[in-house]
Amino acid sequence: MKNTNSNSMMANLKSDLPASIVVFFVALPLCLGIALASGAPLFSGLIAGIIGGVVVGGLSGSQIGVSGPAAGLAAIVLTAIGTLGGFENFLLAVVLGGVIQIVFGVLKAGVIGYYFPSSVIKGMLTGIGLIIILKQIPHFFGYDTDPEGDFAFNQIDGHNTFSELGYMLENINMGSTLIAVVGLSILILWDKVLSKKGKIFKIIQGPLVAVVLGIVYYLVMGSSDTLGISSDHLVQVPVPTDFDSFLGQFSVPNFSAITNPAIWVTAFTIALVASLETLLCVEATDKLDPDKRVTPTNRELLAQGAGNVLSGMIGGLPITQVIVRSSANIQSGGKTKASAIIHGLLLLVSVILIPGILNMIPLSVLAAILLIVGFKLAKPGLFATMYKLGWKQFLPFIVTVLGIIFTDLLIGIGLGLLVGIVVILLKSYQNSHFLNIQDQSNGRVRFKMTLAEEVTFFNKGAILKELDALPENSFLELDVRQTRYLDFDIIEILENFSEKARSKNIDIKLISERGTVENPESFIKFFNLMPRIIDVKKKSA
Repeated sequence: MKNTNSNSMMANLKSDLPASIVVFFVALPLCLGIALASGAPLFSGLIAGIIGGVVVGGLSGSQIGVSGPAAGLAAIVLTAIGTLGGFENFLLAVVLGGVIQIVFGVLKAGVIGYYFPSSVIKGMLTGIGLIIILKQIPHFFGYDTDPEGDFAFNQIDGHNTFSELGYMLENINMGSTLIAVVGLSILILWDKVLSKKGKIFKIIQGPLVAVVLGIVYYLVMGSSDTLGISSDHLVQVPVPTDFDSFLGQFSVPNFSAITNPAIWVTAFTIALVASLETLLCVEATDKLDPDKRVTPTNRELLAQGAGNVLSGMIGGLPITQVIVRSSANIQSGGKTKASAIIHGLLLLVSVILIPGILNMIPLSVLAAILLIVGFKLAKPGLFATMYKLGWKQFLPFIVTVLGIIFTDLLIGIGLGLLVGIVVILLKSYQNSHFLNIQDQSNGRVRFKMTLAEEVTFFNKGAILKELDALPENSFLELDVRQTRYLDFDIIEILENFSEKARSKNIDIKLISERGTVENPESFIKFFNLMPRIIDVKKKSA
């Protein structure tokens, strides 16, 4: 008898609890950084992180996916807050966007996620891994001018991904760098050695130890001019002075603006982008899942929609499932959705009870954690593996990787998908038929053309080229016994060729399941008797 979800969550708590702590440390700076990059109140990012963990995590059918504020929406949010007339008007768009996502789920639009090639999904994971590494290197060395969560090539601080590295070299903070190196060493030691020595090293995760050491370092060296860490290199959670000031950080939508067309345009934009980003993340997360579980995509859209409605109602940013958090969860041994829910509860409890302690965590230590996450997503060996699979797999993969690095997530994926489609069309063009020379005796060349199982209008050019190239006084055997679908466009080509064949003295033998026909008078009439392989709708039109 199978365990229920609740029993499974309890049984795996020893794995999920340590994983949730790692996800918490990954999510904390990203929630704050994405809010900053979006031009929104910092607390709005934390609200989205909490709801993404607790609410969406509870409703979702994904066992290892983690949701929160989306870096891919930061530019949209930044623009919308300015053009819609204020943050409260923008929150209304978030609520309406969530409602639209729920409609998407009801209409079963989640199937879209299954139509992205595996090479593009692998490119997405690798590209995100590389962009995490490139974006975290400056934070690792204590250069924090660009906020966490700004994953676009052109950054909001005026630099780009690569120029930022140059500016970093002139602004290295020794204290941040030292504790980051110590933290990274601990993470590697924990992962490669200590985690295999005993259960205690699996329960107590290396990231927790690195963060605690980072706090201790800050307290001990805070006053040092050379090795100290100033407050602008630390996590910066809003600290309320009392309960009323805490409640004052929440906002509500301005429902009086619901008739504003611009609100609805923004809502549809949020719904479309958030849904696409979520479905792509679901597909990628399922590939990373060691247990190879399949997430119900329509349920995921419903969960994300409900999360966005609630987030917008209380002042939070839009939510999607996020690959950075999800991959950190998987890498840390998360087994069930309990890890996502607990990470959300940790965010909630910590910002209420210990915001002062959170504000002692060096950003460079959190950067060390994210560097490990990025490296595990973008392992060098994957490039060699994809290359060995051939250009049809490697080209969409590498275009996706480069597109993500030099533009942003969705544009990179779109470029990879476009290349994947072109590859498919090219192979379809090439594989529509097989033509060979059977006999050249008696001075008359005999050709045999065998059509593929499915032949569509994409194959018109290739087949027409072969037919036009047949020499005069030759013989063509056309075999359609294996063909299950033959587009009417192809039948028209054959019909036109039969007229040319008579003028070029080319004899045609048509071989089908109905038998053999010599020089058929009309291909259209012949295939009209074989609706199994003819596009009836086009024929009747």
